Amino acid sequence: MASRRKKEQKESVSLKNRKGVVGEAYVFAEKAHRGQMRKSGEPFFNHALATGKTLNDWGLDDNTIAAGLLHDVVEDTPVTEEELRKEFGEDISFLVGGVTKIGGVKYRGHEKQVENLRKMVLAMAEDLRVIMIKLADRRHNMQTLDALPANKRRRIALETMEVYGPLAYRLGMQKVSGELEDLAFPYVYPSEYRWLIRNLQEKYEDREKYLKKIEPTVRKALDGARVNMISINFRAKRYSSLYKKLLRYEMNIERIYDLVAFRVVVKNVEDCYAALGAIHNIWTPLPGRIKDYIAMPKPNGYRSLHTTVIAPDNKIVEFQIRTEEMHREAENGIAAHWAYEAIKGTRQYSKRRVIQASEQEMKWVEQLRNWQKDFTNSQEFIDSLKIDFLRDRMFVITPRGDVLDLPQGATPVDFAYSIHSEVGNQCVGAKVNDNIVPLDHKLNSGDVVEIFTQKGKKPSLDWLEFVMTSTAKGHIRNALKGTRHILKIERVKRIQLKIQAEEKVGILRDVTNIISRSHINIFKVNSEPRKGYHLIRIVCDTDNKDKVLKIILKIKSLKGVKSVDYRFV
Repeated sequence: MASRRKKEQKESVSLKNRKGVVGEAYVFAEKAHRGQMRKSGEPFFNHALATGKTLNDWGLDDNTIAAGLLHDVVEDTPVTEEELRKEFGEDISFLVGGVTKIGGVKYRGHEKQVENLRKMVLAMAEDLRVIMIKLADRRHNMQTLDALPANKRRRIALETMEVYGPLAYRLGMQKVSGELEDLAFPYVYPSEYRWLIRNLQEKYEDREKYLKKIEPTVRKALDGARVNMISINFRAKRYSSLYKKLLRYEMNIERIYDLVAFRVVVKNVEDCYAALGAIHNIWTPLPGRIKDYIAMPKPNGYRSLHTTVIAPDNKIVEFQIRTEEMHREAENGIAAHWAYEAIKGTRQYSKRRVIQASEQEMKWVEQLRNWQKDFTNSQEFIDSLKIDFLRDRMFVITPRGDVLDLPQGATPVDFAYSIHSEVGNQCVGAKVNDNIVPLDHKLNSGDVVEIFTQKGKKPSLDWLEFVMTSTAKGHIRNALKGTRHILKIERVKRIQLKIQAEEKVGILRDVTNIISRSHINIFKVNSEPRKGYHLIRIVCDTDNKDKVLKIILKIKSLKGVKSVDYRFV
């Protein structure tokens, strides 16, 4: 703790003594906030300073760091926009103004917040540095969240987990995204967080101990292959990310192979593939678990090689292999590009330059800006924002080799509409990796998808039950207007839970009690005795996936429950 304070004080002095606009912004902000205190009892300027230091750590340009130091002066002190512009110029004033505009975002998942979210979208599309300042600001606010009342803590944590964490990930800033979601997790899912702490600490330690034991073998293999190694270390999976993955694997920790993984950083791309070959030469890789994100990066720009192998004692171990540049980009995403340009001596970050710098990798930002204009319904805008742009993404490939960026859970119909509205409307079938699949088939990253069409075909009303993207839903509704189909767009969706449990007195009562206590109405219950177990089907009047996932976790904790699955009906 003392060493950290000493480091922070040193960094503070460094910013204060920086020549030019950063040093001037430090002095100006310190004076403007003098006498103001935060809820935690610390000086308000500490927050501005922490924001500036984070931006400095990310390697951003001087104007952005200065704007981070000044980001609250217009909103929280007597300083006016005109005074700020006169003192620091148009660029810094613009950045502070952009952060101030989106500072009013109080995400609560309902209609009143739509205009604030639109402001955030527009500010981000105009200059990405605005959202980077906001992420640095949010990072420190989350680190000091304990000082706020409980209801405010949960609201800010939910906003962080559902908007800012995914947004950072979308910008390729995986380290920041993970930090934000981990800081939010205990407030949004307190009981689940306690469960993880209680059940996983020992397993983390066991896995790390095992990796340390086999590390000399890994080093020897890489040395033998003449790989230019820079570092080998361990990467522990974050709690928030682990919880999401456990939900997909029926809370079975033994199926999580990357609880602690090797991270190998090498000199160049050739060394990445040489390292992969050296590891496969000593241990057998698991089929289907080799991911080449260098040849085909993730939609957010992430590049790395991943492989999972069977190590000594039949232990499953994951490796991530990348270059220094890839590692820097994986940690800081789009911010790493600003740092790279600064190293080359380019520090002219005009509005035109910023958009140009991100054009190739961040086309989705411009798509986001255009997409948001189509929504008149506020709730639909918020829901679609989270699904179409802030959800985990995957890449899917056309037969010609073009790569499309879709949300996880997308189907061939979503894929068809992302090509063209007519391809979607006339879709009659699909092939995935040369195999015929149903149209509601869930696609996976890297799938090669071919769509079959029939001229004059109209989309089916049933498609609305399984498509993911707002683009697909909008085109389906438009195509069916004026037809004999009666669209019940506003109908309430239901979720069916399918539970396999041992034959045990009271198990059905225990399950329904959990659902009722979550304030969800049970529409229908069906219990069938099977050989050695009971199959319980329960239809609930809700489409709140987050609430259902929490219910599933509680049901899985019941003695005698073997598995729980759900689907929309």
